[in-house]
Amino acid sequence: MSIKKVYIIRHGQTDYNLKSIVQGSGINSSLNETGQAQARLFYQKYKDIPFDKVYTSTLQRTIQSVQGFLDLGLPHEQHAGLNEIHWGTREGTRMTPEEDHYYADMLLTWREGNCDVCIEGGESPEVVAARQKPFIDLMLSRPEEKTILICMHGRAMRIMLCNLLRYPLRCMDQFEHLNLCLYQLEYTGTMFTVKKHCDVSHLVEEQPV
Repeated sequence: MSIKKVYIIRHGQTDYNLKSIVQGSGINSSLNETGQAQARLFYQKYKDIPFDKVYTSTLQRTIQSVQGFLDLGLPHEQHAGLNEIHWGTREGTRMTPEEDHYYADMLLTWREGNCDVCIEGGESPEVVAARQKPFIDLMLSRPEEKTILICMHGRAMRIMLCNLLRYPLRCMDQFEHLNLCLYQLEYTGTMFTVKKHCDVSHLVEEQPV
């Protein structure tokens, strides 16, 4: 039985992450110094994995996060379906519940199962899931790509994992994420299983003996 190995990472840290400011598909931010270091550490840990293809969103923070692999000459495709959810009027605002009750209430609405509700001026989880489906179909239609690396975004990653693992979208917050975390999945042809869950062990630099 042929197994497809799928490595899904969230992009490295940006200044927006550092300042708890919402950045969705409408904000094309760059990695900060910490994010660049995270990208280097991930590359050092996984550079010997024989990736057949690297997939990213169209936003530069995902491309920068896998630049080490691209410099190896690995095939690379950008897909808008992997872009972050569009946070509408909340993009560029602080996301802490104390500072934005509407944002917090929207997350609660989704957790209660109302995933068709769009955030003001933006998208809903169901909209994001629908635009991810063509990418998922494409990925699964390429059995020759036995090991792939996908770099995307926090909320979009949660939605993608629900799609792949057949969870209801209301459960998406069960999939924790951190900057440059890894979810490692295997696909048997009928189902996905999780081998690593929000793994950040690669971000711990080894100390010289």
